[in-house]
Amino acid sequence: MNTQNNNEVNKVVLMAVTMTSNFLNPLMGAAVNVALPNISNDFSLNAVEMSWVTMAYLLASAVFLVPLGKIGDMWGRKKMFLYGNIFFTIATFMCAISFSGYFLIFSRLLQGIGSAMMFSTSMAIVISAFPPQERGKVIGLNVSAVYVGLSAAPILGGILTQTLGWSSLFYINAVASLIISLVILFYIKAEWIEAKNEKFDWLGTLIYMPSMTALMYGFSKLPSTPAIFFTIIGIIGIIIFVLVEIKNPFPVLNMKLFFENKIFASSNLSAFINYAATFAVSFVLSLYLQYAKHLTPKEAGLVLITQPILMAIMAILSGRLSDKINPRWLASFGMGISVIGLIMLSFIEINTSQVFIISALAVLGLGFGLFSSPNTNMVMSSVERKFYGVASATISTMRTTGMMFSMAIASLSVHIFVGEQKINDSNIESFIHSSKIIFIVFTILCIVGVFSSLVGKKLIKSTV
Repeated sequence: MNTQNNNEVNKVVLMAVTMTSNFLNPLMGAAVNVALPNISNDFSLNAVEMSWVTMAYLLASAVFLVPLGKIGDMWGRKKMFLYGNIFFTIATFMCAISFSGYFLIFSRLLQGIGSAMMFSTSMAIVISAFPPQERGKVIGLNVSAVYVGLSAAPILGGILTQTLGWSSLFYINAVASLIISLVILFYIKAEWIEAKNEKFDWLGTLIYMPSMTALMYGFSKLPSTPAIFFTIIGIIGIIIFVLVEIKNPFPVLNMKLFFENKIFASSNLSAFINYAATFAVSFVLSLYLQYAKHLTPKEAGLVLITQPILMAIMAILSGRLSDKINPRWLASFGMGISVIGLIMLSFIEINTSQVFIISALAVLGLGFGLFSSPNTNMVMSSVERKFYGVASATISTMRTTGMMFSMAIASLSVHIFVGEQKINDSNIESFIHSSKIIFIVFTILCIVGVFSSLVGKKLIKSTV
C-alpha cells in the first residue's frame, strides 16, 4: 500500500532533506579520518584501534541496513527516515562528549545504526516521489551530495580539528541533524508504505545480523586464529540465511532478486567491489600525508579534497546522462578509470610528490563519479516499485559492506607490517610498504569489478 500522493509531496523540501542528510553522513566519516591522529593522541590509540573508530560505524550500518529497510517498507519509509535522523543526532552528541576511545567507538557504532535507518529509506523515498524519466537526475543529485560532503570534509575537518578540537566535528553535525529532523517532522507529510500487510521475518533477521557481525569482525582481525573462526562462522551463517530466505514468503531480504534478476545481482556486486576497492584510500592517504609528509590535518585535507570534488561533479553529470544513455556503459567505463588511479597509488614512496598524489586522486574521483550514479540507477530500475525499499537497502548494504571490507583490508595490512605500535618515524617505511600492498589489492579488486560491470552490460541490454 502506498499512502503517498505525489501532489501532496513538497519535492523541493524532500530533495533538500535527503541531499542534506546524504551530505552530512559522509562529511562526518571523512572528517573523522582527518582527525584520527588527534583522536589517537588524546586517547592513546594504536593503528588498529584508530581504524575501529571508522569501522564501528560501518559495521553497524552493514548489519542493520537490510532489517531496517524492510521495517521501513512495512512501517513507513518517512517514519524510519525521521527517527533515523533523531537517533543519529543523539549518537553524534555522544561522540562529541566521549571520555575514552572505547566510548567513542561505541558511540560511532550507534551512529552507524542511525545512518542505516536513514540510508535504507532515503533513496527509496526519492525514487517513489519522482517520475521514472527523472530518476537518473535525482539519483545523481543525491549521490553528488555525498561527494560534496566528502569534498568539504577534509577542509572543514582539518580547520575544525586544529582550531576547535576534533569534538567540534560531532557537535556541529549533531545540531545540523537535529534541524533536519525538525524539517522532516513539520514539512514532509506524505508517507510511503509498500508492504503494510507483510509479516516481519524475525528468523531471517536473527540469522543475518550475528552472521554479518561475525563475518565483518572476523575479517577485520585476520590472520589470528579467533578471527579465522569468526570469519568461517559468518560465512556459514550467511549461507544458512540464504537457504532460509528462499523458502520464506515474506523474507527480510528477497533472495529471488539476486537469483532471478541478474542485472540487480551484478550491479550490486559491482557496487560492493567499487567501494571495497576505493573507500579506505582516504584513510590510508590521510595517515601517509600526516605521518610521512608531516602535513597538518588542514594541509592533508587540501590534498585529499581532489577526489571528492571530481566525484561530486561527475556524479551529477553521469546521473543525468544515465537518463539518456544506457547506464551500463557509464558504470563500466568509470570502474575502468578507477583502476588507473589505483595503479598510480600503488607506486607510492616516502618521497612521492604531492602533485602525483593529487593526480592519482583526480583520476580516482573521475572514475568513481562516473560509476556510482549510473550503477545506482541500474539497481533501482531493475526492480518493481514494491521492491524499492529492498533495493535501496540492498545497495546501501553493498556500499557499506564494501566500505567495511575496504577498511578491513587496510587495517589487516597495517597490522601485519606495523603491528600494534603507533605510527611514527621509526616504522614509517613499514607503513608505506603496507600502503603499497593495500593499493595493489584494491587494484586487483577493481579489475574484477570491471568484469562484473561488463556482465551487467550484456544482461541489461536484453531487459531494458
